[in-house]
Amino acid sequence: MTDAHTSEKRQPDARLIALIEDLRALPAETSWVEFKHNNADPKMIGKLISALSNAARLADQHFAYVLWGIGDGDHAIVGTAFEPTTQKESGQPLELWLAQRLQPALAFTFRSIEHGGQRLVLLEIPAAAPTPVEFERLSYIRIGSATPLLSEHPERLRALWAKLQPYAWETGIAAQFQTSDEVLAKLDYASYFDLTGQPLPDNRNGIFDKLAADRLIQPDVGAHWNITNLGALLFAKQLGDFPAIARKAIRFVAYDGSNRAAAVTHRQDSNRGYATGFQGLIGYIDGLLPQNEHIGKAFREDHPLFPAIAIRELVANALIHQDMTITGTGPLIELFKDRLEITNPGQPLVSPERFLDSPPRSRNEALASLMRRMRLCEEQGTGIDKVLAAVELHQLPPPDFRVEGQAVRVVLFAPRRFADMTQDERVRACYQHAALKFVSGQWMKNSSLRERLGISEKNAAQASTVIKHTLDANLIRPADSNHPRAGYVPFWA
Repeated sequence: MTDAHTSEKRQPDARLIALIEDLRALPAETSWVEFKHNNADPKMIGKLISALSNAARLADQHFAYVLWGIGDGDHAIVGTAFEPTTQKESGQPLELWLAQRLQPALAFTFRSIEHGGQRLVLLEIPAAAPTPVEFERLSYIRIGSATPLLSEHPERLRALWAKLQPYAWETGIAAQFQTSDEVLAKLDYASYFDLTGQPLPDNRNGIFDKLAADRLIQPDVGAHWNITNLGALLFAKQLGDFPAIARKAIRFVAYDGSNRAAAVTHRQDSNRGYATGFQGLIGYIDGLLPQNEHIGKAFREDHPLFPAIAIRELVANALIHQDMTITGTGPLIELFKDRLEITNPGQPLVSPERFLDSPPRSRNEALASLMRRMRLCEEQGTGIDKVLAAVELHQLPPPDFRVEGQAVRVVLFAPRRFADMTQDERVRACYQHAALKFVSGQWMKNSSLRERLGISEKNAAQASTVIKHTLDANLIRPADSNHPRAGYVPFWA
């Protein structure tokens, strides 16, 4: 993570100059741009940062700007004596003083540049997210040349909150100031058109219009482009081209044993975007799975140890639901002799017991929507249904959905007889079976649970014991309180 503020001169001059010229070309000051000569009063700057940041979000701009050294009326280059790196306020460096008084933390940036024979200073201010920006506990807004309190303009406050709600990580910038050639070199645009079922346009304008419409790219200054986090994450030819998201690459490790102390037999760190590399990754995992003779209610034949649909959906869920704000880590898939573990960073938005039934929620809705559109995962709310149905069809032990620290881990287990399952596994299987039956419009019964667990009719008492333990755990309840044995439903039904 970087500091909330920085003074930087490493930004390529070409982009800064193009940006300055684009700002100068504006017909007048906008709500998200301010021109100054030498006025550098710290409180004025603090209020401007709040006002312009809030105004930028209202205007659907990613950044707001204050530019010193430009004439207010004619936008002529006049130069400035303002030097933010040396200015102090109350004995503190100006940037630190400002940062301490702004809430939430804001990654504003001062940049100095020589242009037109004069020295200019550009203050770049990110648009407000996820709440209005305050300076000294007050929020401001820009209206014309005035900087009033945001609270004095309730209509703008309401509009700002409406803009803030859909803000998402996906809209952030993974690569800035890219030429059209660089965009086409870094993104697998052909896969985008193929996976979305759209014909490939016969000209560049058509390609870029489609990529922009799906928020994979956005216009930058000087006829250049920005590649968004969404675009890079899904369609990067090489995730290493995007340092900010490179650690979000999917890692796969296979072990020659049942724990991480065993020898690693296979390792793959996918460097392709999620969409472009998804089918290849699933195929790679499937090719490593041992074959198992299935004898159950479905059929008898050799097939992979884990159902393909279960792997596909759980991997897709890990990609979609991870917390992108957790840096330095990404989805991890680990194959052991007796299980498959899939881990993604971030706390779940709903309790693991409610993954099956709760209305779908995602931190990354644009990512989820596009992956569904490309048929890389099921429609909302059906993926976990299919996982559990496939597990039951193959009479596998129930998947284990765990919250471990700042991560969610899902474990698929290899085939194991009922007699070899733990009590916790039997209870979890009973609960998941009841939930799956309920969402299918049915009640769980002793007979259906026996079929799920491979218990013979003569051993029906074993199923009754499992039901009792699951009732005791408050995971299921009788569907009809007047007829307790008529069937069972999950606790939330």
